[in-house]
Amino acid sequence: EALRRQAGRFVWLAIDTEKTVNAPFRVKYVVEAWPTFFIVDPATETPVLKWMGGATVSQLEKILDDGRRAYKVGRDGKTKGDELGQALAHADKLFGAAQNAEVVKAYRDVLSRAPAGWPPYGRATESLLFSLQRTDENESCAQTAKDAFTRLKKTASAANIVASGLGCALALAPDNPRRATLVAHFIAVSKEVLADRTTKIASDDRSSVYEALVQERDGAKDEKGKKEAASAWAAFLEAEAARAKTLDGRAVYDSHRLSAYLEMGAPEKAVPMLQASEKALPEDYNPPARLAVAYKAMGKLDEALAASDRALEKAYGPRKLNVLRTRADIYAARGDATAAKATVEAAVMLAEAFPPGQRSEGTIASLKKKLAAMP
Repeated sequence: EALRRQAGRFVWLAIDTEKTVNAPFRVKYVVEAWPTFFIVDPATETPVLKWMGGATVSQLEKILDDGRRAYKVGRDGKTKGDELGQALAHADKLFGAAQNAEVVKAYRDVLSRAPAGWPPYGRATESLLFSLQRTDENESCAQTAKDAFTRLKKTASAANIVASGLGCALALAPDNPRRATLVAHFIAVSKEVLADRTTKIASDDRSSVYEALVQERDGAKDEKGKKEAASAWAAFLEAEAARAKTLDGRAVYDSHRLSAYLEMGAPEKAVPMLQASEKALPEDYNPPARLAVAYKAMGKLDEALAASDRALEKAYGPRKLNVLRTRADIYAARGDATAAKATVEAAVMLAEAFPPGQRSEGTIASLKKKLAAMP
């Protein structure tokens, strides 16, 4: 209901990037994470603003308003008296085109001039952090997140700021003298964000903070601490799923819940959830694909292969490669090296056959590396 006022301002379009017919879209618009929202200038067919990930309704309203302003700047050439708005529109356009090296410079310029209380500050900072991660500027990313947190800790951006900061700190070399201090800082502020239940933050953003804390304990070789962090993550997700009002709303947590259960060492906890999703969403390949992962982790290889069969019947596009990877691992666990190798070979052939926009050289190289390591 809150978005009703936006109805006449935009033409709404949803793109399934897994479908071959939409491959040309992927050539024209760079998608680096799912979901990605683009606001596109209809005259030039170029993005004036890009947002990756979920959003609260309030965040989405601000994103749409910012996109409208960016469009007007592009159309009018300039907005009198709003040099900062023009600079932001320029940075947003670069971000939309995934020109990450240039993005870093542009957003840094914008943020250095942003006054206190400037509404787009959080969004611009999140975009800057993403580009810093993409360009492997991990120390700069961690420091930027640290500096921004004080200003953003009571906003919808807080979770993404600390999750990005902790991820970048963990990516620093072990001998980096600042690594331990930065990691400790982000552990503390991550727990602060998770304890704050008054600030409206998207559930998937909170989930990412839990996940980052699990990864930190895993890297520290603290198995007990990792399982405790994963249990807290799972409990949060279970509560969020229980509050969902639709089947899709509940199933959206399946992927994160499966990851949490795997980190807990309790993949069996995912089975009832995924069975319910498969029954409720019979055309969706995700529930059986995830069941295959859970069953494999449980050592139930016949059930894993049967779930993989069901997933393959429904999967399409590049995501089908994930189903084949898991299937190869199931065969390997069964001791069937011939079937495992044939499955990876089929995945390579499929990956090489995808058209531009869906073909990934990195994925092909990864599959060939997996194939070369097989007996």
